[in-house]
Amino acid sequence: MKTQEEVFATLRQIMSDMFELAPDDIVLSANLSTDLDIDSIDAVDLMVRLRDITGKRINPEDFKNARTIQDVVDTVYRINAD
Repeated sequence: MKTQEEVFATLRQIMSDMFELAPDDIVLSANLSTDLDIDSIDAVDLMVRLRDITGKRINPEDFKNARTIQDVVDTVYRINAD
């Protein structure tokens, strides 16, 4: 995942598979809790899956303030670039 677009495409696929969400609902502006019904346990599961894919340790603090899909994409992109 070299670009933010690739991160978003991967995230969309993961979330669609893990949480049975329609890919069309997973847009950059979507709020994780109010639009997609992602709770804190789901977020932990997502972080574990992203760690498996990126091979990088993901600090829960990095996702503490993530509210939208764009926030997650930005965080994963930053972590992956390190």
